[in-house]
Amino acid sequence: MKGCMSTDLGIITIDPEVIAKYAGTVAVECFGIVGMAAVNMKDGFVHLLKKESLTHGIQVSISEDNHITLNFHIVVAYGVSISAVTENLISNVKYKVEEFSGMPVDTINIYIEGVRVID
Repeated sequence: MKGCMSTDLGIITIDPEVIAKYAGTVAVECFGIVGMAAVNMKDGFVHLLKKESLTHGIQVSISEDNHITLNFHIVVAYGVSISAVTENLISNVKYKVEEFSGMPVDTINIYIEGVRVID
């Protein structure tokens, strides 16, 4: 569902794909995150997504009252604290997506799909 806000000049509609793209860009800037992951449900294989396809690792849902829920599938760097990385991701994404969209972020779910050594 698309997010809609009413202003004095008209209605603003935001597609979930736009929010996913923005949230993905914010997420890969966070320390300890190698990138977004795409899970092949048929094989169970996980592969790292390129920058241009970040949105495949993120699901966005917008409720009737314009509250956002984000699901991230990420690959983290080897040797970093997973709890520190996820706390950083949640705080950065929540703040920046709320500022960007004007809609509150209710839930951010993070699924760690793999660990990768950074060269």
